[in-house]
Amino acid sequence: MTLDEFLNNLWQGYTQIAPSALKIRQLLESRGETWENDHIAFRTYDRSPIALADLEPHLLSFGYERYEPYAFEDKKLRAFGYLHPEAGRPRVFLSELETHKLSAETNAIIDKLVAQVDAEKIKDPSCMFAGPLWDIPSEETYQKLLDESEYAGWVAVNGLCANHFTVSVNGLKDLPNLDALMSFLEENGYKMNMAGGRIKGTPDVKLMQGSTIADKGQVTPPGGQPYEITTCYTEFAERFDGFNGFVPKSADKIFESTNVKS
Repeated sequence: MTLDEFLNNLWQGYTQIAPSALKIRQLLESRGETWENDHIAFRTYDRSPIALADLEPHLLSFGYERYEPYAFEDKKLRAFGYLHPEAGRPRVFLSELETHKLSAETNAIIDKLVAQVDAEKIKDPSCMFAGPLWDIPSEETYQKLLDESEYAGWVAVNGLCANHFTVSVNGLKDLPNLDALMSFLEENGYKMNMAGGRIKGTPDVKLMQGSTIADKGQVTPPGGQPYEITTCYTEFAERFDGFNGFVPKSADKIFESTNVKS
């Protein structure tokens, strides 16, 4: 699998569960703009065989290099940013939930999910757009996870996939800044994540970000009834002075895009 094939598969899987992202792209293209991908993000558990350390080799095999580590104490997450030496390639943000910081009950649920993963499938980069590699949990179990960790619940029902793609404001021609882009989308009916403010970050930290509220979807557990979940969202990023990293304080609020309470 080439990097282009990998990225195309990620996009196809992402837009299937986040159709609003495809509509946003089409809307931008209808006014002559191009969606340049600033970065793509992934979520997982810190459990082998799907831990960050298990998935990272796929990124490295495509030429990506680790850039910076990040920590989110409140959400019990750790992450790395990755850069590609080839110009025009999107940055990657790969995070994992530190499950040892959660309750025994939540750990037991995650144990049962991860125990179903076929380790052989993780050896191929296609695992990163495979979705759930286990049986969908019941709605009751999903709610238990959400009560302790929204991130834990999200991974349980969405599995491995691109959590979001990101429009690079710097790559737009006629929408001069992040506020202009978000205002344009709001005028066209898209709702924004307001956690921590509509726009997260400032030029002083060299990165400003915003995002939509995640799409909704349905999943069906074996032998059970379908129920509603949040899936993925679209992010927007405006960078300054060649900054390639991420700002944890802002990213912490971007994570709220999938929070069902939003």
